[in-house]
Amino acid sequence: MTSHRLAELTGPAARAALVGRPVILLPLGSHEDHGPGAPMGDYVLAEAIADRIAARAGAEGTPCLVAPALPFGGADWFGSVPGGIALSPATIRAVIVDMIGCLLRHGQDRLMIVNGHGGNAAPVAEATLAVRREHGVVIPSLYLWKIATGWLEPGQAGHGGDPVVSIARHLFPELCPEATAPPRAAADILGMRVTGFGTAELDGAPIDVPVELDQIGLTGDPATASAARGAILTERLVALGASLAARIAR
Repeated sequence: MTSHRLAELTGPAARAALVGRPVILLPLGSHEDHGPGAPMGDYVLAEAIADRIAARAGAEGTPCLVAPALPFGGADWFGSVPGGIALSPATIRAVIVDMIGCLLRHGQDRLMIVNGHGGNAAPVAEATLAVRREHGVVIPSLYLWKIATGWLEPGQAGHGGDPVVSIARHLFPELCPEATAPPRAAADILGMRVTGFGTAELDGAPIDVPVELDQIGLTGDPATASAARGAILTERLVALGASLAARIAR
């Protein structure tokens, strides 16, 4: 086998690699606005991290393969983005279930999702719970940006900034122009200040409201992101993913 990417293997090579029931990574992402500092297609980041997890896990004795990345995420707050492409939550849930079903049909039940989009989280949870109920297979998911945000300093993360922009600058510097634009001021809705994804503030309390990115604005500053920080975050995500793959393969 010359590659751990399923899409790059011939049919006979894939069949030979699958005999040993390797851990198969399913990278998911989205195609949305990440501001002036990173490309719209954050699925390329999820795929690149999955590649590195597979290589690290393989070197540590856990064979892994990487399925093709699903480039379109579950629709949430980004419908107002020109050029953005998203799937309804019901559609992406069905797609994930079908992807998993294709692998389970041939005995590939060591699976791990590498998720790079918040709008995928609920469909992933629903899909994997349904698979567990029907087949008894536990499929864990690494929600990359949620995990990486937990490793940042308070207030350091935000859409259009860290952790995505730093990781993108590390993995794909040629796709990340230097950006100094500060975060846009958030809008008001019903006289309340929009404070984030789907929330506004009233008398100090968070109120759920139907808003999209054009009203929310960027909550992160790309000027504070760095490739050096991205390298640290990527390394930690890869190490964590390899450790999880080893557990799945037990």
